[in-house]
Amino acid sequence: METVPSPAPLSPPPAAALEASRRSLRWCTLFLLALLLGCGAWGLAIPALSSSKALSIAVVCLATLALAGLLLVLHARRRLAEAQTEQARLESGYHDYRQRFHSNAGAMLIYDIGSLQILDANPAAEALLGWSAEELSGVSIQRLVPPEREEALGQHMVDVQQQPGKRAHLLIELLLRDGSRRAAELWGNPLTFRGRPARLVNLVDRAEEAATRHQLRTALDRIREAQSIAAIGAVEIDPHNRRIRLSNEAGHLLARRSAPAPLWQPLREALPLGERQADELQQRIAALAGAGATPLDMLLQVRAMDGRLLTLHLRARAVPADAQTATIQGTLQDVSEREQSRQLLREREEQFRELVRVLPDGVVILSDEHVLYINPVGAEQFGSTAEQLTGTHLQSLIASEDLPRVRDYLNLPRRYLDRLPPLVPHIQRQDGSRFLAALSVGELRYGGRDCRLLVIRDLTELESSRVALETGNRELQAMAARLFSVQEDERRAISRDLHDDIGQSITAIKLAAHAAMHETDTAHRNEDIGQIIELVDSTVTRLRNLSMLLRPPQLDALGLEAALSWQAGQLFRASPVELLLEIEALSQRPDNAIEQACFRIAQESLTNSLRHARASQVRLRLAETGEGQLHLTVVDDGEGFDPDGPRGLGLIVMRERAQSVGGRLEIITAPGEGTCIDLHLPLRASPPPETTAGH
Repeated sequence: METVPSPAPLSPPPAAALEASRRSLRWCTLFLLALLLGCGAWGLAIPALSSSKALSIAVVCLATLALAGLLLVLHARRRLAEAQTEQARLESGYHDYRQRFHSNAGAMLIYDIGSLQILDANPAAEALLGWSAEELSGVSIQRLVPPEREEALGQHMVDVQQQPGKRAHLLIELLLRDGSRRAAELWGNPLTFRGRPARLVNLVDRAEEAATRHQLRTALDRIREAQSIAAIGAVEIDPHNRRIRLSNEAGHLLARRSAPAPLWQPLREALPLGERQADELQQRIAALAGAGATPLDMLLQVRAMDGRLLTLHLRARAVPADAQTATIQGTLQDVSEREQSRQLLREREEQFRELVRVLPDGVVILSDEHVLYINPVGAEQFGSTAEQLTGTHLQSLIASEDLPRVRDYLNLPRRYLDRLPPLVPHIQRQDGSRFLAALSVGELRYGGRDCRLLVIRDLTELESSRVALETGNRELQAMAARLFSVQEDERRAISRDLHDDIGQSITAIKLAAHAAMHETDTAHRNEDIGQIIELVDSTVTRLRNLSMLLRPPQLDALGLEAALSWQAGQLFRASPVELLLEIEALSQRPDNAIEQACFRIAQESLTNSLRHARASQVRLRLAETGEGQLHLTVVDDGEGFDPDGPRGLGLIVMRERAQSVGGRLEIITAPGEGTCIDLHLPLRASPPPETTAGH
């Protein structure tokens, strides 16, 4: 940038010397004229003189004076010419400096060193500051800086005033007319302006430089931030001395403190590796230092200073230092989380493959209606292998009449698929046979493509189960009707017993009592009373037996344990079958409904073993489990029966009794292997599952 030399006379050249020369010339001319006039007057007076000697003296004096006046005039004229030449030179220099001042591309202004007022500004300064030279004229230079920087500028001006001849500079922000700020560097030089000391200031615009520095700092900060986020740092390796230099970012990965400057460290100290990895790394480094070696790329298991085990990814390449030596430069990145994620992803992929492999449903991945993948179960469903089915078109897998529905179902948006039930079409096997299946559809990425995931559930067994369930329901309805019939038969039998047996006994007692009332013979009366007592005893016994058949009194009076012991003893007292009882005391008494259900199921099980099993031994066990439940088992070594064959009414009633109080009954048997009745009941009654479910 062009600047004005210092000092620079930027004010017009003074005209005082030229005016003095002109005045001197005028005075000399007047003196010469006066001398000539005096000489003329003197010549007129010479004839009057009487002495020739005096005349000679006068002539000499006049000649001397005339010569002196002439010399004085000539000198004055020369001084005037010199003054005019100097004035012309100064004016030319002034105009040259003014032209250079105004045409300079750099912003310049002039301020008075005493008052700090701006005296002049060039167009570049006007363009930079936004004010014209007229607007800046008379304004204090301190008005050009922000208020918070006025103190710094004032101190600088004090230094300039104390040393006015010193060239000085200052880095500061300028306050522009539009209110914006601009970084600038001020260079000041002393000069004389209009006859008084002033300063010529070059305003060097440093905005772009400051912006560049700011961008550089921002870029460096972002690089450091990116390195911190990416957990990466620079390394430099000396392959000959087996030393390494870690950047601060690389040191942070190993939980090391920051250092003012990276230091060379022994390789084994800087990177605490296992013996095998350390040897491998040194071998790779030695190979990399050779000519034509491939770049270094390896994973290192390193123990950080805080004890963490890290997985670091080292990438490096050889960089020639001179004609004979080379250094290795690269990066060190913490990839522990990435490697853990990859390992977890591999495990999840293996788990997914294993899950798909063992899934009882067929899994098919379709792309453009072609099979990309099918699991073994799906291949088995179609009666083929996964390799043969890969690439097969959808139309060869679905029955032709159901193919349009399946295509529409596959093309539905996902938001509809989540709400719709599975589609149930007919699937076509490779041999031409068909089966009914439930299709569920999902979306996934496979092989870099958007695909459809098709889950196929074979409904053959479910359909068979549904048919079997319907058959069982019909059988159950028939059994229920039979049960109601048996209940009515029992009620009629009880009514008949009450009417025919108990009623006749009471009638006989009544007749005997009437007879005793009218009997006058004491012996006959006592005989009648004795008959009445016998009839009452037998009637009471028959009523007790009938009551026990309906509900044993021991169940209410003594509890479940005593009632089961009594009932088992009564049933097997006249039987050759061996009875083994293992009845444990309960920690608390169950609900009445639980006791009654357990007693009736045990009663029915013992009766079945005694009547139908042809067993030689029957074992009854009652215990309380840790889950707060009753566990009853009745096991015999009899003939057993086919569990899939027709069942009697008693077994159905037993199962219904258990379910009605929230229990579970299992019948374990096989022909020739005996029978086991396994019953689990809660201590507190609860509704059956069907009632809980709302059915």
